[in-house]
Amino acid sequence: MDTKSVSERAVQKPPEKRQKKEKTPFKKFLKNNYTGWLFNAPLLIGLLVFTLIPVVYSLYISFWGTNGINIWNWRGFANYVRMFTVDKKEMGIVCLNTFYYVAVSVPLGLVTSYLLAALVNTTLIKGVNTFRVIYYLPCMIPAVAAALLWTDMMKYTANPETMGIMNKILQAFGLSASRWFQSEGPSAIASLFFINLWSTGSGMILWLSAFKNIDRGMYEAADIEGASRFRKFISITIPMSTPMIFYNLIMSVIGSIQYTGTLLYSTGPLPGRGSDGESLYMLGVKIYNTSFKISGAQGYAAALAWFMLAIIAALTGVLFKTSKWVFYGEDAQ
Repeated sequence: MDTKSVSERAVQKPPEKRQKKEKTPFKKFLKNNYTGWLFNAPLLIGLLVFTLIPVVYSLYISFWGTNGINIWNWRGFANYVRMFTVDKKEMGIVCLNTFYYVAVSVPLGLVTSYLLAALVNTTLIKGVNTFRVIYYLPCMIPAVAAALLWTDMMKYTANPETMGIMNKILQAFGLSASRWFQSEGPSAIASLFFINLWSTGSGMILWLSAFKNIDRGMYEAADIEGASRFRKFISITIPMSTPMIFYNLIMSVIGSIQYTGTLLYSTGPLPGRGSDGESLYMLGVKIYNTSFKISGAQGYAAALAWFMLAIIAALTGVLFKTSKWVFYGEDAQ
């Protein structure tokens, strides 16, 4: 036996184990957060199926003349061009009505909810929390129920006995009954504002949260200086709540442009088709009518929806560009 070879084999190093391939940061992240991803999976799947895929699909069909099932005719940008050619007159009416509604409803809604929050933002009134709950309770009513309720309250008929309660109140004060939804101009917009009062409590809650985050020391310093309640409201409360004002402004503008559901529940599926241009025939209603009332027009309806998105993006961009009045605190400057 060769002793040398035996000794060499004895001291021979064992073969090195193959080094495992180092995991990428993404794989480490998945492994370390496996449980979290598992719990979030239903939400992410729902987001993908009910939001992301429909958005991409709507962009795709906006280039087609289709009913979404078995009619597919390629149109390219013809659906978008149609808005400014064939439908130019109707789109002008629709956009004008939409912008008019935004210009009226957004300021009124913001001011109403802001003043309501300012009234209940005190500890001096006994039972103020009860008032807060009462103001918020209508927000728990579904939009459909609120719309149907207000529609019945604003009902206009030739028989005074079957008039809605709103018209009966007007007649009690010696005023003539209003046609509300069936009228033109300010009366039609006012009817929508009355309906939207049921959601004022949501804005009130947001304002109250902004008020509670204001440093109490500012009010104490103002008290030492002898400032009145009105002066404190103008010089402290409003400036320090500008971030919430800006947030509510953005959300109100977006919601007003998209305003459709309550309007359809209140006036029926085809408002604005009976005359050259009724005040309630807005962009969201036109999208609904085009999609569900005109055969094979789902592609054009999708193009209208993307046109609405472009308007929202443009207005939001303008608001952000002009948001220097928003005060986020000295640390954020």
